[in-house]
Amino acid sequence: MDKRSAGAFLSLRCRLGVFIGLLLLVLSFSAGCRPDLLSDRTAEEQIPPLTLDEQADRLVASMTMSEKVGQMVMIGIHGKQLDEDSRYMLRQFHIGGILLFDRNIESGDQLKSLTAQLQEYAQGKEAGQKLPLFIGLDEEGGRVSRGRAVIPAPLSEREIGMGGDPAQAEESAGTTAAILQQYGIQVNFAPVADINGGDSRDYSGDAQTAAAFVSRAADGYEKAGMIYALKHFPGIGRSRVDSHREVSRVDVTEAGLEQEELVPFRAVIGHKSPENYFVLVSHLIYPALDAEHPASQSEAVMTGLLRKKLGFSGVVITDDLEMGAVANHAPYRELGKRAVQAGADMVLICHEYAHETDVYLGLLDAVKSGEISEERVNESVRRIVRMKLAHVL
Repeated sequence: MDKRSAGAFLSLRCRLGVFIGLLLLVLSFSAGCRPDLLSDRTAEEQIPPLTLDEQADRLVASMTMSEKVGQMVMIGIHGKQLDEDSRYMLRQFHIGGILLFDRNIESGDQLKSLTAQLQEYAQGKEAGQKLPLFIGLDEEGGRVSRGRAVIPAPLSEREIGMGGDPAQAEESAGTTAAILQQYGIQVNFAPVADINGGDSRDYSGDAQTAAAFVSRAADGYEKAGMIYALKHFPGIGRSRVDSHREVSRVDVTEAGLEQEELVPFRAVIGHKSPENYFVLVSHLIYPALDAEHPASQSEAVMTGLLRKKLGFSGVVITDDLEMGAVANHAPYRELGKRAVQAGADMVLICHEYAHETDVYLGLLDAVKSGEISEERVNESVRRIVRMKLAHVL
């Protein structure tokens, strides 16, 4: 190598060295200014995201007992806008859900405003809830269509069933879900999984046919991302007494229940994720299971049959506790307590604020006295929180 080439080579090495040095200096300066960026990224890569169970456990652990008990109660409200009564219920009792009725609905804009107001207030500074509300509606179709002021009433289940095509149940459920979601409603208390009802509320008097339609309706709700409710466990089709008025006894053997009433419920339970739906329990008495207590107050029905035998691990909710079948036979402070002791996770009480207050206070008093254990409350609230994490948050 001659002197000229050597000089050029040394000059190139010198310039390259200076460039690398400056580059290292810039990188060092950047890392020095924000060392947290690298460390945070590394930490994020090393720490896996929390599972649904872990998230639920953290939320439950952060709640007071008053807040937990409130999550276990779903109420109705009066009026078509957020008023002081509904504010008080949300603020004072940490209520977990609202079931709307036609009395609450006037127009689409009004309904959308109401649901937004409810959620905003529940999670705002005054009420301070850690979780959104469940906001639900009974939109079965046919004569049970609470939102008919703004929602075209779906066909009744029996009309769909008579069409002979279970796919129509899926289509109807999906359409209904999409409309309800536009108005801030996340829960539809449908489909009816009863048989032999003799009216338009069930798909069929044949267990297997009803099961096929109920299963496809569940598919429709799940594809739309809407929470639904199988009702009225373990089946009210044989009853000829309106449980809104009085209690009824369903004289069917356990074998008869297995062969008939339970078939549509089994078409969903064990086949769908339990975070996606409620099972709503009726107020009828089934002597073959429990000769003394309505299903919504019966450990044999809710814990023995639904939990243990059918294996349901999701949220169990009662039918409305203001219905005569139970309200005529016990004070409200007892009804909610008995339901939870028997296995319910949530109690539904929908009409009078005084009754709703009594149910909440009865539950809270039962926990304070030890009649309901904190562990039992945590078990239910964990299921409720899991469902809210999966769908509402």
